[in-house]
Amino acid sequence: AILGKKDAKVTIVEFSDYQCHFCEKFWSETLPQVKKDYIDAGKVRLIYRDFPLGFHPNAQKAAEAAECAGEQGGDVVYFKMHDKIFGNQQAIDVDSLKKYAQELKLDTAKFNTCLDSGAMAEEVKKDQTEGSSYGVGGTPAFFINGKLISGAQPYAAFKQVIDAEIAL
Repeated sequence: AILGKKDAKVTIVEFSDYQCHFCEKFWSETLPQVKKDYIDAGKVRLIYRDFPLGFHPNAQKAAEAAECAGEQGGDVVYFKMHDKIFGNQQAIDVDSLKKYAQELKLDTAKFNTCLDSGAMAEEVKKDQTEGSSYGVGGTPAFFINGKLISGAQPYAAFKQVIDAEIAL
């Protein structure tokens, strides 16, 4: 899923886990400023990739839920579910995910079938495999035009790398 202009000069690829506290911290504390200053200005696009960690029992299904939502409404709906999950991180069991789909006015029968069948499990696994091939071992991990930023870094860390990339 992509947030921002597809032809932005800077691309941030985020590998994240919906049950990871540090990923939520990035979403709630750093992403709003990056979005305001760079994504909304058309300078940066964010590509969200799933990297559910094995010790987070709800992370896999949460990632599948976002993919199922995206299947119905593209990137806009994907990110609505993404925000709903991070905004309610303490309640991301399957029943809660289905409730969020209903709140987002998705076709719940289609969503529930998608989630229950594991139709998106392979898509999530693909992201994880790709992340591992890039050396991602934990979350969150970010690649800004290929440069790694590991962990929930403050806005200033992102600003420094983004500004340097824009200046190129």
